[in-house]
Amino acid sequence: MFTAVLRRRALQSSSLSFQLARCYASKSFPPHTVVTMPALSPTMTAGNIGTWQKKPGDAISPGDVLVEIETDKAQMDFEFQEEGVLAKILKESGEKDVAVGNPIAVMIEEGGDMSAFESFTLEDAGGEKSAPSSPKEDAGGSPEPAGTSSGTTPLPKTESQPAPEEAESNSGKLQSALDRIPNASAAAIRLAIETGIKITSLKGTGTGGQVTEADVKKASSGGAAPATGGNAAPAASYVDTPISSMRKTIASRLTESMNQNPHYFVAATVSVSKLLKLRQALNSQADGKFKLSVNDFLIKACGVACKKVPTVNSSWRDGFIRQFSNVDVSVAVATPVGLMTPIVKSVEGLGLQSISEQVKDLGKRARDGKLKPEEYQGGTFTISNMGMNSAIDRFTAVINPPQAGILAVGTTKKVAIPVETEEGTSIEWDDQIVVTASFDHKVVDGAVGGEWIKEFKKVVENPLELML
Repeated sequence: MFTAVLRRRALQSSSLSFQLARCYASKSFPPHTVVTMPALSPTMTAGNIGTWQKKPGDAISPGDVLVEIETDKAQMDFEFQEEGVLAKILKESGEKDVAVGNPIAVMIEEGGDMSAFESFTLEDAGGEKSAPSSPKEDAGGSPEPAGTSSGTTPLPKTESQPAPEEAESNSGKLQSALDRIPNASAAAIRLAIETGIKITSLKGTGTGGQVTEADVKKASSGGAAPATGGNAAPAASYVDTPISSMRKTIASRLTESMNQNPHYFVAATVSVSKLLKLRQALNSQADGKFKLSVNDFLIKACGVACKKVPTVNSSWRDGFIRQFSNVDVSVAVATPVGLMTPIVKSVEGLGLQSISEQVKDLGKRARDGKLKPEEYQGGTFTISNMGMNSAIDRFTAVINPPQAGILAVGTTKKVAIPVETEEGTSIEWDDQIVVTASFDHKVVDGAVGGEWIKEFKKVVENPLELML
């Protein structure tokens, strides 16, 4: 009856796994539909439950948001396209690491008997199964999840029998760690980090005592009461920030990159005086239609260099190296919840105005957490520009796997250059930047990396080539 869709479509509808189950006979419950945790990306094995936008008894119309789900890269709205009524919530807001396919809610048709589902439990929905082995909670290597992954009996049922496995999958240490994660919405956590509010000290006013964004705003204005009364302990000199799914993914991927990709670095000082003059001339004639940035030129230059030295536009695969025909440049964007790399695709065939428009649109939606998975997953080369920070002359960046290269861009500096004239030696000021490319030595040899930097420097210092 119910077909689940996402406001941000992670994959084609045929590949999304919403796993809705139509049920009739379980403990004589009336006809209903069990809503399970969907797979919102190819790498997603579990997700966190954000804020429920509907409560039991609420009618749902096509396009209504049911619940927010936090994946490893973004927070997405979970929608339904058909009408119905939310009968029971099986996973409350704040639930962490809910495995894909596990029940989260029950839907019934309008006019159905909602009271019949007051006693409905996870077991009635088919039970829970453990997440695949990729989450860190399975790092202990316990054989129990593998043996029960296809079953429907929840793991807690067996906790009193196999003592060794219980110690790994249901130990007190694991439980206390989860307990330390505050019962708060993702939006509240982000705002607490931005404002410096200790979220564990707040009393939540949301469902089940959850701390909401409004609670944090109230606390930041000085109007919130502490969660506990009496003689309060002295304030701690540190703040523990819960690790989000996105932060876990960033940590995992970059650690993997440093461990498995032999990085080497090639730096060059590049004159951008001509580029800045060309940029000023183009922007002055744009009549407000566009405003090109230095980064737009550099992204285009990366595309040109990757086409001239295509070995860099490759990735290491299992048993072979894949060289791409198109240059898809991932652009590093700082967001409130971590670094994201939205992709400007087929840069080699785009003009500067088109690149500028795409970068602005992708950057805004990245900061708002509204990117589709296909807009940040993939890419063949990455650029990370910290030139807006005048304190940074140069830096090195970590390769974004499975790519083989990334370019780090420092700020623009005015440098005095001696110029020989008929009257003698004079001084001119030249605008320069220092760029540092990181390459994977498995794919790109040192001489090849040097050739790439040479082609990049050439086209940046002769920016009219970017117009061809």
